[in-house]
Amino acid sequence: MAKADRLLKIITLLKGRRTVITARQLAEVVETSERTIYRDIQVLLDTGFPIEGEAGVGYRLQPGFEIPPIMFTAEQLLAVQLGLKMVKGWTDKDLAIAAEQARLKIEAVLAERLKQTNLENSLLVPSYFLDSSASDYSLTIRKAIKQNYGLTIDYIRADGEHSTRSIQPLGLVFWGQKWTLISWCLLRESYREFRLDRIQKLNVDEVVIAPNPKVSLDNYLLRLKEQYGDCEVFSSNSK
Repeated sequence: MAKADRLLKIITLLKGRRTVITARQLAEVVETSERTIYRDIQVLLDTGFPIEGEAGVGYRLQPGFEIPPIMFTAEQLLAVQLGLKMVKGWTDKDLAIAAEQARLKIEAVLAERLKQTNLENSLLVPSYFLDSSASDYSLTIRKAIKQNYGLTIDYIRADGEHSTRSIQPLGLVFWGQKWTLISWCLLRESYREFRLDRIQKLNVDEVVIAPNPKVSLDNYLLRLKEQYGDCEVFSSNSK
């Protein structure tokens, strides 16, 4: 569990308790060590949370202390909710689940004055932009990028011709209706773009590709900027 998530969970467990909860009990729930709990409690104390108790006895928050709600304006909340809907509708299953979990966390701590605004949200996001196969490819590609693995893809080009490419995946770009895989072609040693809906088959080559500062998504985007200048019209034509 990430440190920020762990601290939030500790605060949630301490909130509203009449009796103390021990470091051992916290460690069991958070799935970490007692030593880490002691360090986390100290971090929370240093941050200003009014935690009562001590090591070997237990902890609780001072009675009457409330965690302040997330301070969103109505328009900010609308923007966040719309973004989460887009993630759910236009990405892979793992990101869709994460977006729904984020939505539930936000709604759990919304100020009362914003809850009605949230219910009245009338902005809809259709979920037909990403078919099931492209969604599966998206998840596999994201994992390959994280692990620095190469990919071999069977692909149908815009002219209908079939090709097989060995590539280094660099990033996924959503152009408005289609997702495009930005990659480095290992054979041609140049950047290539592949639409996910045209990929027929995808295999992960579980061989780590050494990082190259000259081959990256940032470098690709820089080249586009140099090509198009201030006009942010990026071509998604697949090669």
